[in-house]
Amino acid sequence: MKPYVNIVAAILLLILANKTGNAQSTNTQIADTVKSTTFKVRGITCANDVKTIAGNIEKLSGIINCKADKPGATTNFELKFNPARVTENEIVAAIENTGGCQNPNDRPYKVKQ
Repeated sequence: MKPYVNIVAAILLLILANKTGNAQSTNTQIADTVKSTTFKVRGITCANDVKTIAGNIEKLSGIINCKADKPGATTNFELKFNPARVTENEIVAAIENTGGCQNPNDRPYKVKQ
């Protein structure tokens, strides 16, 4: 009976070791698909504009992190995202389709290319 217990224990250890190895390779693949880009946005006049744009960006699937500078003539938005889930064109559209602070029907924000 004891040899069977040892064999079962060895098989379980091999299965667990294999699952751990697979999890590590999956994490590596996810890390490889993270892209960092800075978008320069014109038309921002106040801190509320920055919050609104950042909120719209963060709603997109695949956005990992969105960090914005203080408002200025050009405001930088540093993004980390998964390009397999969201494209740069979708991010630009989210920025440029954000309604203006003073008039939500306006679309004053433009991404510098």
